[in-house]
Amino acid sequence: MTENNKFDVRVYITQRIPEIGIKMLKDKGYEVDVSQKDGILSKDEFLTAVKAKPYDAVLCLLTNQINSEVYDVVPTSKIFANYAVGYNNIDVAEATKRGITVTNTPGALTDSVAEHTVALIVSTALRIVEADKYLRAGNYKGWEPLGFLGLDLKGKTVGVLGAGRIGYRVGQILKKGFEMNVIYYDVKKNDMFEKDLGAKFYESPEELMKVSDVVTVHVPLLDSTKHLINEVRLKMMKPTAFLVNTSRGPVVDEVALVSTLRNRVIAGAGLDVFENEPALAPGLADLPNIVITPHIASATKPARDGMAVLAAQNIIDFLEGKTPANKVTG
Repeated sequence: MTENNKFDVRVYITQRIPEIGIKMLKDKGYEVDVSQKDGILSKDEFLTAVKAKPYDAVLCLLTNQINSEVYDVVPTSKIFANYAVGYNNIDVAEATKRGITVTNTPGALTDSVAEHTVALIVSTALRIVEADKYLRAGNYKGWEPLGFLGLDLKGKTVGVLGAGRIGYRVGQILKKGFEMNVIYYDVKKNDMFEKDLGAKFYESPEELMKVSDVVTVHVPLLDSTKHLINEVRLKMMKPTAFLVNTSRGPVVDEVALVSTLRNRVIAGAGLDVFENEPALAPGLADLPNIVITPHIASATKPARDGMAVLAAQNIIDFLEGKTPANKVTG
């Protein structure tokens, strides 16, 4: 997009994001429309909104399904900038076929998601939430030698499924801060895991899950990773082990997890993402041995601001004829 016609640019944002990103786009002279709905747009609301004007760019969220139907109703938009690291909500193959650019926001939320992951691990292993509810309910009568016995993390083994930025940072915190042993699985080896963390590579998720005291999931949602954590693999875990997922909900078979936790096949779990958000599998919220948070692992101001900056910059770069740094289409 040249300097002469930048004032003709229209950008639609599907939900309010931190002002820093909106300001970046407005400072370029773009007309920026932000959804005024307090919450997620329904499919019909979304389609109506994006076809209201000939938008040149759409800044979307992981809660927006971007597919052929969307591409058809807003043919003027040649970029969809996802305000997220994952982009399983977008039909990238169809976008590539149509010459549409898709971008994401990696890096900005690495620390926040990793720290939230560690918080879930500590909370589940030490039964923090369970004990908190017990106390608030008026059940605490005094110190108990056998009350809420948990798991010491020092010297235990954490199995990291997915050796990307977040998985590495989680391993780093647990290795250096808690003196845990780190092992990992991915489709390929990661030298940083082995050199920096002394981590051992496992050839399969099954072998990793059998020996881990904590399994933490950091894989993208692909056809190959849907229900990566299923009933069979859950039963392979130690009865004293914990599962934590801050990646994408459908990576875990939630119905199988409910059964596993209810029957104490494993000791507990921590989830920040769910298979059918915002709905939870029946019985999940009633389990005492699970800590659940509402998809807030990236909910820190630095992370959310950073995501807004990356998403806005991806749009600006594209409209100025540059290749966005975070382009994911071919």
